[in-house]
Amino acid sequence: VPPLRLVDRGQTTLQHHSCIMANKSDLIIVGGGLNGQVLSLALASVGLSSTVLDRAAPDITAAAFDGRAYAIALTSVNIFRALGLWDQIAPNAEPIRDIKVSEGRVGRGAAPFTLHFDHAELEEGPMGQMIEDRHLRSILMEAIASSDLITWHSSTDVVGQSVNGTTVDVTTAQGDAFSASVLIGCDGRGSRVAARAGIGRVAWDYRQTGLVCAIAHERPHLSTAHQFFAPSGPLAVLPLRGNRSSIVWSEERSKAEEIQARDEAGYLAALRPLIGGYLGDIKLDGERFSYPLGLSLARRFIANRVALVGDAAHGIHPLAGQGLNLGFRDTAALVELLASARRRGQDIGAQDVLRSYEQWRRPDATALALATDGLNRLYGKVTPGISTMRNVGIGAINAVPALRRGFMRQAAGLNGTLPQMMLGRAV
Repeated sequence: VPPLRLVDRGQTTLQHHSCIMANKSDLIIVGGGLNGQVLSLALASVGLSSTVLDRAAPDITAAAFDGRAYAIALTSVNIFRALGLWDQIAPNAEPIRDIKVSEGRVGRGAAPFTLHFDHAELEEGPMGQMIEDRHLRSILMEAIASSDLITWHSSTDVVGQSVNGTTVDVTTAQGDAFSASVLIGCDGRGSRVAARAGIGRVAWDYRQTGLVCAIAHERPHLSTAHQFFAPSGPLAVLPLRGNRSSIVWSEERSKAEEIQARDEAGYLAALRPLIGGYLGDIKLDGERFSYPLGLSLARRFIANRVALVGDAAHGIHPLAGQGLNLGFRDTAALVELLASARRRGQDIGAQDVLRSYEQWRRPDATALALATDGLNRLYGKVTPGISTMRNVGIGAINAVPALRRGFMRQAAGLNGTLPQMMLGRAV
């Protein structure tokens, strides 16, 4: 790994930036998760410098598999192509060639009616790719380490922000100060950047918990993703490399807490009836995770010299696997607009530039948030009549090629006005 221009305020300095006292860049990014990492690299690709302020300690190595993995839509794959990173990521990725959607039935797996998305019907190729967190994160951090336009500060808590003329100034609990033309909140659903900017949120709790793990299984998954809609909540089985799959499983909160507290045998005893037997015998591979589920949508995506990206702008139900991809769409749109403004000689933090970003991204994010919310509520109803209607609806969509391909293009992220990076093109 190249030397990382990263300052760990809490523990160790890996390498201090030679101009660290200036603390001036084009943009400040608060939050060093995957959205912050991709955003910093995309900005660097168009010649914009960024300072990333991350609360976490530095982590730049690929550790053993811990169970975390992501479904990356085709258009998100194109972003990595545009950044010149896909050739490094691809050897560890598993293509999602087919998606099968059905109503789950406890103890029996999928219902008879299945919506089947076959990648052969999509001329652009597989609808997406599955990639383990450890591989994706290490490649991104290596790229960040080699960039002269990115400075990374770990173990850093931002406590203040203010706009002063054409700059936004940020202060940290560690006593540092930074300034830039634009401040980007990549700090998640509880975004403190948004709160300090006076941006409110629409939010509600689903009273569900997401259970996340990976399994090793006896039979091959054939690069097929399965989405089961069970009465307790949706269950996704997503293909990883080898005979392994990633599980994203929603349950009512108290039941999920009880399942999460079980030993491995007990946990699998709850999971097996939901999946059915199509994968043969299963066992856990890596750690188990859980997190509360809810909807969180910022009332605005921008403020004066502030923009929100990823979960800071929109946190949605994971049933469509689109949360991270929505954040990458934010990044591609924002970088394209900022690059265009810089080339015109315009202030990249000007309100009309940021307003264009909000107008581009907010309708898409809101529509998907409401769609996933509606699906989660619809499939949470267990009456026989509604169940029959759902199965008939699934069968009807599957029987109409034009409808089916429309849903496939949505899953691949190909609908709507796409930024150039999402088409695999440099900005």
